[in-house]
Amino acid sequence: MAKVKMRLRTIVNNRKSIILDYSPSLKNPSTGKLHRFETLKLFIYDSPVDQWERQHNKETMVLARSICAQRQLDIQNRRFGFISDARKDGSFIDFFKIEARKKQHSVSDSWGMSLRYFCAFAGHDLKFPELNDYLCEDYKNYLLSGPGISRTERPISKNTAVSYYAKLRHILRIAYKKGLIPQDLHAIVKPITPKETHRERLSLEEFQHLADTPADSDLMKMASLFSGLTGLRFSDVATLKWSELRGTPGKYELQFSQEKTDAAEVMPISDQAVSMMGIQNTENIFVFQGLRYSRMKTFFKHWLTKAGIRKNITFHSFRHTFATLQLELGTDIYTVSKMLGHKAFKNTEIYAKIVDKTKRNAADKVMLNIPEETVEVEKDEVLAPKSFKFIVHRNE
Repeated sequence: MAKVKMRLRTIVNNRKSIILDYSPSLKNPSTGKLHRFETLKLFIYDSPVDQWERQHNKETMVLARSICAQRQLDIQNRRFGFISDARKDGSFIDFFKIEARKKQHSVSDSWGMSLRYFCAFAGHDLKFPELNDYLCEDYKNYLLSGPGISRTERPISKNTAVSYYAKLRHILRIAYKKGLIPQDLHAIVKPITPKETHRERLSLEEFQHLADTPADSDLMKMASLFSGLTGLRFSDVATLKWSELRGTPGKYELQFSQEKTDAAEVMPISDQAVSMMGIQNTENIFVFQGLRYSRMKTFFKHWLTKAGIRKNITFHSFRHTFATLQLELGTDIYTVSKMLGHKAFKNTEIYAKIVDKTKRNAADKVMLNIPEETVEVEKDEVLAPKSFKFIVHRNE
């Protein structure tokens, strides 16, 4: 067990700074770094010249010894899971930064931006004791006002506010579990209700047409089609390793950890999806080596223009395409939820609202028995359906 000793260090103006010496060094539980000394921001006069300076030295040393004793108790109590008062009074902003850095991926800067917005509201010096439900509700109203602090100064949308507020609540939950705040603010303050938006996706015909259309990058094209055939997010596609592919033709599956949820997944995939992965060479660790999200916007603009598809299709749209096509073609929603890796079933139910073909079939089930002679029907030419390379088995 570490020992705590008080030491003096000479500083300017005939003064000495008081520091605590930890032997051996202690690991900071937040940063994981070892530290040997702690500066108390207290000082005494090296050679007091009057009664006032002598009284200052006496009172300061009493305070310093008290802090030293408390730190020794903190070290001892840590064996029983107690948290030091010094940590409880620490910077919530620093804690937010550390936790956000753990979550941040190269795909986007949403965690970094959520921290920037919170600092714009609460400042950079917010301490744990200053956190309460009123501050959180006030921050919610701040986000809903649509502030714009990015380089473009464009106001954020409601769904962006939903995302940033959810990240704050996530950090609050971690802080509560670590004993840094006395109240479970994550449970007390309610999330912002998201605005329902249109999720752009491709029909089966458009998906096939896009697959038949040449693209500027075979890597990005194959990765996009692979997402459409498996429902994987960009983060999972970009980090997919060849070692995570198992099985034989007709029985292929992926064994991987989802980047977003850290959940271990086993996902059956089709032979056609495997064909999109290309051929492994000895230097390839990642299946889609060199895939970068920053290049996707320009790539999709050119590819969709060539295909004549006028939709705002992004990489994530292929995940939406996979989900809606599965539902349209008869796969039950529970299975689709499992294939998407959703933890909450309500996340999958959103796709059920946009399955147009299912709505169409339901609408046609309610029919009236109207005599044929009272109905005029134009005899249009009936077009033969196209044949598709993507072979889909409907559930009976």
